[in-house]
Amino acid sequence: MQRLVQLALDLFGGPPPGEAQPPRQGGSPSNPVSAGDLIAGDAIEKVAKGDRKQGPVGIAPPARAKPAPSPSPTTSSPSAPAAPLGTLLSPAILRHPRASREVLLGDALVAYALQRARRRTIGFTVGADGLSVRAPGWVTLAAVDAALQEKSAWILRKLGEAQARQQRVEGTRIAWGDGAVLPYLGEPLTVVLDPTHGFRGAGGALVEGPEGQRQLHVGLPHTASPAQVRDAVQAWLMRDARQRFIARLDHFAPLLGVRWSSLRLSSAQTRWGSARSDGSIRLNWRLLHYRPAIIDYVVAHELSHLRVMDHSPRFWDTVRTVVPDYADLRGRLRDEPAPPWD
Repeated sequence: MQRLVQLALDLFGGPPPGEAQPPRQGGSPSNPVSAGDLIAGDAIEKVAKGDRKQGPVGIAPPARAKPAPSPSPTTSSPSAPAAPLGTLLSPAILRHPRASREVLLGDALVAYALQRARRRTIGFTVGADGLSVRAPGWVTLAAVDAALQEKSAWILRKLGEAQARQQRVEGTRIAWGDGAVLPYLGEPLTVVLDPTHGFRGAGGALVEGPEGQRQLHVGLPHTASPAQVRDAVQAWLMRDARQRFIARLDHFAPLLGVRWSSLRLSSAQTRWGSARSDGSIRLNWRLLHYRPAIIDYVVAHELSHLRVMDHSPRFWDTVRTVVPDYADLRGRLRDEPAPPWD
């Protein structure tokens, strides 16, 4: 069985012009085009297009070397990736929490989550949890494992990247309490518990501390629990996010010749924003962790979907008219993880 493989959409649904273009995504009121993939998601998918008895399904990607016959799913192959790829990964990362099957890829035993789905291809998704596989019901388990063997180098590399990203995310975890520090518009923000001030519905106040450092004063006692501090800071950030997002939507909409109709804040873990053809916009309030230029990119990205509801070259050309350096900002959003809020 010959498998044809193509790389699916990345963080924001597809590469900019000049990179290999994936299949387009639909954009309709019932199928919004999204701007993001999650922080923990940064999940990347490959699909192995198999064949039934009547022949191959799908269209081949750019020419590549013909794969060698697949080895047994439980043994290493002479053509498998070098051992260091497997040794870069810890067993915890190699095991998906919903794993139902195991396969030996090089020197790494990968336990993956297998789901049967109504689709024509075998899809591999690598994210923070590990490897997930979605396969048609007619594909045998041996064929699934053989497809994983064929793409073992890609899978192990992405698992290693997911592990490294998860470590970076954990390094940004916030210790909630008086003196907690979190990123705000790309700069450190220190939380100060100020029980003497009620802040009258605002929940907090942004002030300049010693040496020009930003501080967020919230009206909580020093006995407040970490959850109470976190929730108070989140409430203030969401109010601030709405004001900032509306201002940037109003700035970019006339430049793009579009009109937005409504804004909703999101707390999604795997998506930074989405747009619908009726003009409704959804933006993740956690974008406030990033510097204003990155926020502008996401806002312009979503408004551009009101003109082009896909990720075609014409879409990226539209984004470029208002954010010329969007590719760099897009990469920074992908590579700089936001702190977890769980």
